[in-house]
Amino acid sequence: MRVSPTLLARPRSGCLNGWVNELDVLSVFCGPDGRHGNALGVVRDGRTCPDLASRQATAAQLGFSETVFVDDPERGVVDIYTPGRRLPFAGHPLVGAAWLLDLETLQPSPVLGGEASAAEEVWARQDGEFTWITARPEWAPPWRLERYASAAEVDALSAPPSGEGRLYAWAWQDEAAGRVRVRAFPRRDDGIVEDEATGAAALLLTAELGRALNITQGRGSQILTAPGPDGTIEIGGRVRLAASVPLPVPATR
Repeated sequence: MRVSPTLLARPRSGCLNGWVNELDVLSVFCGPDGRHGNALGVVRDGRTCPDLASRQATAAQLGFSETVFVDDPERGVVDIYTPGRRLPFAGHPLVGAAWLLDLETLQPSPVLGGEASAAEEVWARQDGEFTWITARPEWAPPWRLERYASAAEVDALSAPPSGEGRLYAWAWQDEAAGRVRVRAFPRRDDGIVEDEATGAAALLLTAELGRALNITQGRGSQILTAPGPDGTIEIGGRVRLAASVPLPVPATR
């Protein structure tokens, strides 16, 4: 995962509270060697961007596939944005927030009129180097799950492939072992051509196949999934802190 050189070059904030007005940049779903992972911006103090417009502007300016605003760090109340919209649920932001805040539950802010069901309280746990959340397939936005004959075919896809709507291209690497090769293409007009690691789509693929999966996505990110009781699915992966930098002031403020 690359962090913007512009962000890294900025001097650190002089706030007495080291987290106020600062942005944590995480790599979520890193590979076994600690590399790759999907970039996630986490604004620890949501009061920095107090309204929906300023949050959306900040998420667009940062340009990560998702940015999380923490409204209550003790209760795990978080608000999730892509560069172009607000989300009621997303896998890699919640795994990253659970790791950073070290909480057992998270509460994503509900989004009215969204295409996904509002997530309830999301349970989280730490297990060695992995952080896990428990979720339901109906919380995820729709993805087209398209199977290819081989991992090589998935690797050869143009970015993005032609067509509309979210595409999750996958192929078995080792079906007996549950190892899958995937690439994810949001195909939306917000600058994100390919998603490096997509928890929500992994959730849907696990529900469709009905088995635990070991997913390699993008350049080498790893997502683990496991079906649980009552239709729930666990999603897990490694998280690391890539940088802590001052939060840019959104252009609209």
